[in-house]
Amino acid sequence: MKQADLTRQRLVRAALELFTTRGYHLTTTPLIAKKAGVAEGTIYRHFEGKQHLLNELYRAAARWAVKLVKDTGEARLPARDALAAVARGLVDGAARDPAVVRILFLTSHGDLLDDKSRELSRELRRGLEGIVAQGKADGTVRVGSAEVWAGVWLAVVGHAVEKVAGKEWTPDHAAVALTLEGAWSAIKGDGMTE
Repeated sequence: MKQADLTRQRLVRAALELFTTRGYHLTTTPLIAKKAGVAEGTIYRHFEGKQHLLNELYRAAARWAVKLVKDTGEARLPARDALAAVARGLVDGAARDPAVVRILFLTSHGDLLDDKSRELSRELRRGLEGIVAQGKADGTVRVGSAEVWAGVWLAVVGHAVEKVAGKEWTPDHAAVALTLEGAWSAIKGDGMTE
């Protein structure tokens, strides 16, 4: 691997850790450079600036999550099983690399995301909404907007993801299973049995 690639990787890891622990606005380019062990100007050889770096990090995390949802959707599982597989993937990802999951789900980026990042965010939501819509079609998900129920499901799953990313829970903690079951219970159709 070239030195430039190694430097870029160090910058990415440093920014990812700082953005997810200190927050975007409290993370300065001198802090990123110091953590990466490079001069501040080096950042600008790899990225247009701090916001560009944030978007690169966000897009990498979003591509991972979109692939997780897409692969699960292609397995043609019932909605409950598909959502359980996505939830388990997110929880396991939070345990494996907490900062990646945090940059995607646990950090509010607002106007900082560029068009490419926003499109990946929409693609992730559409993937989840597709699984929920499948459940609505077969009666396993309650009547109503697939967009709303996907958002509800993701908010509840996000609680487990946050706890695992923060190392308060392990992926096999009983509360994780309870939370993931709660995410399904929040959206399941009225005729569904436990």
